[in-house]
Amino acid sequence: MTGHVLVVGASLSGLRLAEQLRGLGHTGPVTIAGAETRMPYNRPPLSKDVLTGDDDEATLVQSLSFRPRPTLDDVTWKLGATAVACDLAARRVSFADSSTLSYDALAIATGLSPRRVPLSGGEKDRYVLRTLDDALALRARLIAGARLAVIGAGFIGCEVAASARKRGLAVTMIETFEAPMQRAIGIVAGQAMQALHRSEGIDFRLQSKITGFVDRGDGHLDGIRLETGEMIACDLAVEAVGSTANTAWLVGNGLDLSDGVLCDNAMRVEGRADVVAAGDIARFPNLFADHVPRRIEHWTVPGFTAKRAAESLVKEMVQSSFAPLPAFWSDQHGLRLQSYGSPSLGDASELLEGSLCPDDMRRQGVALGYRRAGRMIGVVLIGLPAARLAHYRNLVDVGRET
Repeated sequence: MTGHVLVVGASLSGLRLAEQLRGLGHTGPVTIAGAETRMPYNRPPLSKDVLTGDDDEATLVQSLSFRPRPTLDDVTWKLGATAVACDLAARRVSFADSSTLSYDALAIATGLSPRRVPLSGGEKDRYVLRTLDDALALRARLIAGARLAVIGAGFIGCEVAASARKRGLAVTMIETFEAPMQRAIGIVAGQAMQALHRSEGIDFRLQSKITGFVDRGDGHLDGIRLETGEMIACDLAVEAVGSTANTAWLVGNGLDLSDGVLCDNAMRVEGRADVVAAGDIARFPNLFADHVPRRIEHWTVPGFTAKRAAESLVKEMVQSSFAPLPAFWSDQHGLRLQSYGSPSLGDASELLEGSLCPDDMRRQGVALGYRRAGRMIGVVLIGLPAARLAHYRNLVDVGRET
């Protein structure tokens, strides 16, 4: 394939895909189009270092920005361009500025957008966290003594809560599940992390549903009303209730967009030779686990899927199986939580090392294993020394089924 490749999505997965195209010998024109006006940058620090630090915007842009490889010097960048429609038959993408781009091959890397709580009230004090601009706006409100409600106790919610507590805010977390991060790491590890947060002064309302935002009458928050009738007083709220895949621009092409973009194991969109997807928008069968297509929102996925997608566009044949090992990490209250594999797919968990009480996690760390039909499919490691990580990673890696 020597024609024009259009990469829609200018975040990490789009950048890596373009780099892989050039690395694999594609010499044709490449365009990278993205909705943000910024060049690709590193997102994980937004809920941690950016919120707790004091660097100005220019310094943050410099420190977070990825440096494209020299092989991309001839690539065309179209930033600040939101894709609004696509005609796969005509091979054309339309953008919000009324411009269009034609292509010979399309790479979909438009990622996710944060969900919002579908209730009105207090809009001036409600925040989400996805972009650097989001982080800067939120950081300006993280003033010691303020009262913050974090809605949703997934990884973003827990990291925001820890960062806000470090800045001296009073923090209450509201979650519908029994434990924070339960969907990703299970109830046992989730309750251990809850104990850690509580030891740092964070309050919880678990198995709780929000019924309303209490507005003072001027667009500012006075509190959040729960289904129990309790009102959580707060000055601001962060909505960390998950994400939705940015697929609206693909509607009308007969694709399965029920949860991201359905791909085969080669990252081809429903078997099409000229359309691939990469990053956390892609729903594909990862043969590390099984043949069920799933989206994976882990930081290793953009690189793995970008390489696979580029190979599918450039090479006549690709290896028959694609089984990348998922991995993610999180920093909360000075402890690193590291995961390898797919703990969320486990049907049983076991303590492999250490103790789950906060003081012990701080002193020596803890390791939990997750089995699926007897196979070690994932591990979660909290506060473990770096020298111990490879040992537990290999417990999962050895059991891979490809």
